[in-house]
Amino acid sequence: QCTYLEIEQAERTHAVVLSRPAWLWGAEMGANEHGVCVGNEGVWTREPLGEEEALLGMDLVRLGLERGSSAREAVEVMAALLERYGQGGSCKEEPVPFIYHNTFLLADRNEAWVLETAGRYWAAQRIQEGSRNISNQLSVGKEITAEHAGLRQRARSQGWWSGDGEFSFAEVFSLPHQPSRMEAAKARYRAGKELLRQHAGRITAETFMAILRDKASGICVDSEGFRTAGSMVSVLPRDPALPCVHFFTATPDPSRSVFKPFVFVPGLKPAPQVRSPTFRDDPAKQIPRFQSTVDRRHELYRRHQAALELVERDQERGRELLQTLRDLEKQGLEGMNALLGGTVAPHPEELADLFFDCVEAEMKFYK
Repeated sequence: QCTYLEIEQAERTHAVVLSRPAWLWGAEMGANEHGVCVGNEGVWTREPLGEEEALLGMDLVRLGLERGSSAREAVEVMAALLERYGQGGSCKEEPVPFIYHNTFLLADRNEAWVLETAGRYWAAQRIQEGSRNISNQLSVGKEITAEHAGLRQRARSQGWWSGDGEFSFAEVFSLPHQPSRMEAAKARYRAGKELLRQHAGRITAETFMAILRDKASGICVDSEGFRTAGSMVSVLPRDPALPCVHFFTATPDPSRSVFKPFVFVPGLKPAPQVRSPTFRDDPAKQIPRFQSTVDRRHELYRRHQAALELVERDQERGRELLQTLRDLEKQGLEGMNALLGGTVAPHPEELADLFFDCVEAEMKFYK
């Protein structure tokens, strides 16, 4: 059972860790036990938006993670499900529908992909080297590695492409007159590309955390009705003997949040402090949907928000708290570097408790 649709079950699914809007089934981003990571962004294209309820892009993120043991396999899974079921339905927990198509960034220990969609149509690019970012715009141009079998015919039949010259997915399927929000997306995309270029060859987990906290570029958003709701950074060593480490904030606005490490190990300790409550008569599941509101904040979120209100009233205490949180994050990063560098070999139980313990430590600072 996905957010709106029921689809056929897979014979076996992989263990996943997800960062998601609490009201829906899918996820904005996440990772699986094989070191596959997927994240998505909303885009608007020449293909009409699906008012009818179908798969959300966020459902496809989760399905790719649950059913793909590599980034390539996740792309294949997501593309096949998109072609079969389509994408559509509101992506926001509000009575007025908010609908978009999706672009996805996928990576594993060995390779990375960008999968971009327009309705049921799609194009994918394998990233061979360097760095790659996405924002709320199509970015797969002429370097297409795989595509929907009817993609070019669709473009020709609609008069979007003459059939002459090289085919660029982004040029052909992007809206000729972009909505104003797309202009901001272009600026974010360019800024992300430039920030990655500046650190080329020496990108670390801390580099990504700093980029995700960058407000000047618009990458980190803390107003405008859309706030950066959660952030994730993953370290995927090429050596399969080393674990992948995934850092999650689990709270909004990464500039005021702590990235906490998570590692897949047997006997993982659940972290109920970051699990949102469930509701028997959930307004997201009742038809018509979203007619009432419920408080979906988990315990860490509540304490984090209460602390921020205090911070805004007392700047000195705010600076102290932020420094304490940064120190906590630094400990996690140093622990990860020691683990991946082979200087420490923690017991599996320690790794099983790692994320839970980090969340507990953060919550203590909010008291």
